[in-house]
Amino acid sequence: MKNSIKQYIEKHGFERFCPKAVLFDMDGVIYDSMPNHSCSWSQAMADFGLEMPPSGAYEYEGMRGVETIQKLARKQWGREVSEEEAQKMYAHKSELFAACKPAELMPGIQQLMEQIKACGLNICIVTGSAQHVLLDKLESDLQGLVSKDLMVTAFDVKHGKPAPEPYLKGMEKCGVHPWEAMVVENAPLGVRAAVAAQCFTIAVNTGPLPDEMLANEGANLIFPRMTALSDAWYSIMECLK
Repeated sequence: MKNSIKQYIEKHGFERFCPKAVLFDMDGVIYDSMPNHSCSWSQAMADFGLEMPPSGAYEYEGMRGVETIQKLARKQWGREVSEEEAQKMYAHKSELFAACKPAELMPGIQQLMEQIKACGLNICIVTGSAQHVLLDKLESDLQGLVSKDLMVTAFDVKHGKPAPEPYLKGMEKCGVHPWEAMVVENAPLGVRAAVAAQCFTIAVNTGPLPDEMLANEGANLIFPRMTALSDAWYSIMECLK
């Protein structure tokens, strides 16, 4: 871990790394919601004549839904889809998602956030989601740990992940610089966005994609599950001393 931190500092030419905030992705990190997303994406796109295999939800995860649809249409239909048309298609996907069994919190996430708060760090949610069914649950499920004023969603950005804008906005809301922020992600595009924002990026591989995809995007540390990161949290903080 110390070596990963040293490499991060040297890569970006920072004088130090002293985190004051942890920026969390939501789907597949806070909630075990990716299976629901996978099913609803696949069905919704099929209803409009587009193909998205179940694995596609993980590959495009983090990108704004409208941008995902526009990219699929460009690739499969060979034409541009307007924002309005894509919004209509995404609304159908959202309806299917809302009909799924509610996603549970990821095992270990609450304990991890409690540890982060105990260390005096802020927590910010940075998600490409526009799913009200999950966004509305955050404050009640993680009472005292997350707040709406420290959330960045699909409604707040013009360019979603893999662009760095979501994480830049998250740091702005927290009032921190890149060397004062950590990101917890599970998706390749999310890792790419965090790395582009120059944040120290921890990947937790809660999906079916190989670790290599996360490493290739520049993740500084990779854990196999959220409980493993929670178990290692105080060791990470010790390495900063």
